[in-house]
Amino acid sequence: MTPQRQLVLDAVRELGHATPEQVCSRVQATASAVNITTVYRTLDLLEELGVVRHAHLGHGAPTYSEHQHRHVHLVCHHCGRVDEAPTELLSDVASRTLADLGFHLDATHVALSGTCVDCAHDDEDSADGAPEQDDTAPQEGAEGDR
Repeated sequence: MTPQRQLVLDAVRELGHATPEQVCSRVQATASAVNITTVYRTLDLLEELGVVRHAHLGHGAPTYSEHQHRHVHLVCHHCGRVDEAPTELLSDVASRTLADLGFHLDATHVALSGTCVDCAHDDEDSADGAPEQDDTAPQEGAEGDR
């Protein structure tokens, strides 16, 4: 393995989850001549070799981690927090997609979007002092009012 490729792999290992830009910053701290194109190409090669894997945690660049780093990502769409859950969390879904659709789910490539416990708690706290709204009532100016 070339020294530049080793630096990219080391950066992925050190960072745990990292975008190519984060990997590049880490690598450039040691080897300033390494550019983002080299990092992207190296990450692609390392993924082809089965050394790293990527996941899309939302909009923007994918994040990379070591191949054996296996889990489902839980991404809060309020604060951006990323938590990890065991892949077994999706065992029932994987079994159903295989049995019903013949589809083999890769749960390590999955990011579930939702609200983390802290943001959910904050939402509950802010709602405590506010009057409750009836979401089933027609809104003023809504099409149904015509």
